[in-house]
Amino acid sequence: MTTYGSFPGARPRRLRTTPVMRRMVAETRLHPADFILPAFVREGVGEPVPIAAMPGVVQHTRDTLKKAAVEAVEAGISGIMLFGVPEEEKKDAVGTTGTDPDGILQVALRDVRAEVGDELLVMSDLCLDEFTDHGHCGVLDDQGRVDNDATLERYAEMAQVQADAGAHVVGPSGMMDGQIGVIRDALDQIGREDVAILAYTAKYTSAFYGPFREAVGSSLKGDRKTYQQDAANARDAMRELALDLEEGADMVMVKPAGPYLDILAKVAEASDVPVAAYQISGEYSMIEAAAEKGWIDRDRAILESLTGIKRAGARNILTYWATEVARTLR
Repeated sequence: MTTYGSFPGARPRRLRTTPVMRRMVAETRLHPADFILPAFVREGVGEPVPIAAMPGVVQHTRDTLKKAAVEAVEAGISGIMLFGVPEEEKKDAVGTTGTDPDGILQVALRDVRAEVGDELLVMSDLCLDEFTDHGHCGVLDDQGRVDNDATLERYAEMAQVQADAGAHVVGPSGMMDGQIGVIRDALDQIGREDVAILAYTAKYTSAFYGPFREAVGSSLKGDRKTYQQDAANARDAMRELALDLEEGADMVMVKPAGPYLDILAKVAEASDVPVAAYQISGEYSMIEAAAEKGWIDRDRAILESLTGIKRAGARNILTYWATEVARTLR
């Protein structure tokens, strides 16, 4: 080691001496505009329904969802991603309520868009899993397998009704081959070239989705390993990225975020469109549960986890703490 008169010659700690110094030299900064709030709206309830596995998160009524959207605007975050939870008896094999203009998700999109206009990007989950009685992200064939191409026809319909309901952005999350191209064509056919597509480009099958199943009232039978990505594979994500960009994705996403920071970094380095990451339900619940036990400092853990996602390359982060953290940052 080179020394200059005394040992040690280099003292990096000089740049860590005070809060102001650390703030000045910080390489990564969180900002309210980084965040998108995932929110659930449930049909047929008069009060918000707490999600036991996600303390602090609820299935909203239409009215409380509008209030949450206003709070998101006031906090300065960029978007709200809506998930609809229909009444159980309305689920069927093809997810009919997902393309019904009067289905819960479309009604919620109209509600929120009327409430906040263009002050918040109103985004919609474009997938069938919340609306099917089998809980899969697509239509099943006669052998019980997800039929990729039949599902694409349903996604095209969903894109059009969600755009008509007021979505600024649609988020296809089903991991069907060719979904971005089909959705782009469907939107363009009805003159909605202005609606952007946030592609769930690298969506891995994960144990961390567990609490989300409760949040959307999932009816899933089996698993999604035949269409979501395998946790062991990284090159697969880059192939999906190339395909999504070729098909017209405006933004791309990695999901989950925390366990896949290496994938996020690779995608961010290679992508010429904005990159998002979804800090999913299990990531949220682990921190909340550990904090409740007194094992970790909740607020510090939240900010550290989000900073790590941003540092890895995410332009935007979907997180259930979006509004809370944005208020703190402001």
